[in-house]
Amino acid sequence: MKISTKGRYALRMLLDLALHQSEGFVALKDIANRQNISKKYLEQIVPLLNKSGLLRTNRGFQGGYMLSRPASKYSVGEILRLTEGSLAPVACLDAPVNECPRSSECMTLYVWEGLYTVISDYLDNISLQDIIDNFTSDNGGEYYI
Repeated sequence: MKISTKGRYALRMLLDLALHQSEGFVALKDIANRQNISKKYLEQIVPLLNKSGLLRTNRGFQGGYMLSRPASKYSVGEILRLTEGSLAPVACLDAPVNECPRSSECMTLYVWEGLYTVISDYLDNISLQDIIDNFTSDNGGEYYI
């Protein structure tokens, strides 16, 4: 499994918003500049995040984006599922019910189910705030994303 730039950039964008939440609404161009990500690329990610309720938006002179809830309430798993789709390591685990005609005789299915469980448990238990706390403690309180 490989996480695309869409997933990585969405995570960086939300972390940037978490770090600058005291500033109120943050302009997309400021996030793009700080993160060295194309503003046009971020404009493609914003609708996904906005539609799912992860962002609050404000148009106009003081417009921009901010998190809709505290950074501790966003899991990395939630963000990656939104941007990447399923995090399942094999296609047969994409749906809630495995409809693969070979599932009852598949010797390796338990391997993929176990991997999927480990991936989900790990990513679902890391919040944006955890990432910030971990990074700032490792870097003496200074942060760069």
